[in-house]
Amino acid sequence: MNNRNLIRFDWAIKRLLRNKADYSVLEGFLSELLREEIFIQNILESESNQRIDTDKFNRVDILVKNSKDELVIIEIQNQSEYDYFHRMSYGTAKATTEYITIGEPYNNIKKVYSINIVYFDLGQGDDYVYHGKTDFIGIHTSDKLMLSAKQTEMLGKVEPFQIFPEYYLIKVNQFNDIAKDSLDQWIYYLKNNEIKDEFTALGIDKAKELWRVDNLTEDEQKNYNRHIENLRYGASMAWTMKVDAEDSVRKDEKIQIAKELIKNGVSIELIIKSTGLKKDEIDQL
Repeated sequence: MNNRNLIRFDWAIKRLLRNKADYSVLEGFLSELLREEIFIQNILESESNQRIDTDKFNRVDILVKNSKDELVIIEIQNQSEYDYFHRMSYGTAKATTEYITIGEPYNNIKKVYSINIVYFDLGQGDDYVYHGKTDFIGIHTSDKLMLSAKQTEMLGKVEPFQIFPEYYLIKVNQFNDIAKDSLDQWIYYLKNNEIKDEFTALGIDKAKELWRVDNLTEDEQKNYNRHIENLRYGASMAWTMKVDAEDSVRKDEKIQIAKELIKNGVSIELIIKSTGLKKDEIDQL
């Protein structure tokens, strides 16, 4: 069996979550990431479920409700976005407020997990998986604030962070392709679109069995191939913009050097040789 002939994770979760068998793939990934057994109750309405075309290759997101009545946002971002942290914040706030009705007590607010899989270098850090949660630390004593015994009895929680949204950030391109544990096996698939025979992570065998390109109908294969082409086009656009920006910076640097050389009486011929600028460009300075 060719383990490279697999559907990309983003396209699979957007288009193939139709039945419990496919749920088991996503349940395995979430269980490995959250370090607890996760069961999906259903897939809720999200922007990707609505098939909006404005972000046709840049972003995928789905909203899942698990068996504990918690909400899990899974978002995949393919291209750089400087305000992506703000989007993460907005996503959890939106889910928190949309899934509590008017007149309900605050303790009915659902726990929200925000899972973010990004294919660009977001923020500054050496790791490839980050976890964010809300802890309250004493300014003077540095102790961690806990819930009272009565709150624990009433709410079934011990620490405040269990109430607030939690964030997981996977920086796929920063992974070094060495799968040291079961979560790494999933990240290897996210990065390389391949599942090795020796991988044993929860749900990964189902992904290898179900999420294969040759399992798709003819129409689905055409849609999938368009998705891959869109990703390539997006990557090409991003690379072109990067090169253009670098060239613009270099041109500005050359102009500044040429101005200094002119100021110091250097000949036009030597300035051309030193900077690579054309004679008419130097004349305009």
